[in-house]
Amino acid sequence: MWGPVPSAPDGWTIGGWPLRRKKKAGTESFQIDFTVMNATHDALRRDLEHIATITARLSDDPCRVLGTAAGWEMFKAHLRIHHLAEDRLLWPVMRRALAGRPDDLALLEELEAEHAAVDPLLYAIDAALADREGGLGRLAGLTDALFTGLSEHLGHEESEVLALIDATLTQEEYAPFDEAHRRSAARFVPWLLDGAGKEASARILAALPEPVRQAYAQEWREAYARLDRWSGGSVRRLE
Repeated sequence: MWGPVPSAPDGWTIGGWPLRRKKKAGTESFQIDFTVMNATHDALRRDLEHIATITARLSDDPCRVLGTAAGWEMFKAHLRIHHLAEDRLLWPVMRRALAGRPDDLALLEELEAEHAAVDPLLYAIDAALADREGGLGRLAGLTDALFTGLSEHLGHEESEVLALIDATLTQEEYAPFDEAHRRSAARFVPWLLDGAGKEASARILAALPEPVRQAYAQEWREAYARLDRWSGGSVRRLE
């Protein structure tokens, strides 16, 4: 079952992870720890691949399968959490720090515009999934647009924005953005680790408080595996 996050040990916020420095993000060495940012991007890309696979499998009624898959609901939820955290907790802090730097501020505006383009696609896909008459004819084009647009957006952040964040903010200023992802740790942590390689999993788990690691190992991982996220009807198991 999906239980609450255990009580955090002294010195931690609920679901909070320790601050670490001198981590690699891409090919650059950063002061800020972008482990969660990069892992979230990888998890979103993984889910985009699942969505594309289901959409292409016409013999299995992709509208029914995707529309009733727990994976689709979890993808939307985690993507919205990620973007809301950026829009509310990261970009405003960056904007204040970058006052008087129009080129850098223009980059933030580009990212916000990219965010604004994603939600309408999610709503349009949901509408197509609910339309038993004509939805299938729209689904492939919409999911292709989501795949392309979101993939380009994630790459844009990684290629241009992480270095700007690292040069502008301290770890402490960045921390509220990370913490926003961890408030639903019972679902977020297994989703984040799904399909991650051994090295990446070890790095993420090492950043977790011991009670959260124990909950993941003893309860959350197995519960997540039982979801069978991308099978039709699995959304009922989220209830």
